[in-house]
Amino acid sequence: MRQDIKKIRNLLKEYAKLKQEIRTFNQVSSPVLSVAPSHSGGNGVENSLINYVDLSYQLKEVNDALNAIHDPQYLFILHDYVIEKRFTRSEACERLSVSVSKFNYLKNKALLLFKNLYNL
Repeated sequence: MRQDIKKIRNLLKEYAKLKQEIRTFNQVSSPVLSVAPSHSGGNGVENSLINYVDLSYQLKEVNDALNAIHDPQYLFILHDYVIEKRFTRSEACERLSVSVSKFNYLKNKALLLFKNLYNL
């Protein structure tokens, strides 16, 4: 179970980076697709588009799983504590009015719920 928790935490930590990559990709002007043969060994435009679609799909999957969670404590832990890193553990405990052990219990429950909804 501990490996599952680590895997989920790492995925959620990468979520913010993933959102930034999508924003950056969207800011780049749209590439012009050409039917002329290229002298290079690969197609950079095609690779960029495939990467964009893959990132978009991953982002959508995480968003769908997060949107399926209705418990405000779990959402706070997943979004504000794990993804955005807005609070330290002690600050999060204070906001939720719980002890550190109760917070860890809630965090693990939230991560496992996310795992089930994300189908890891």
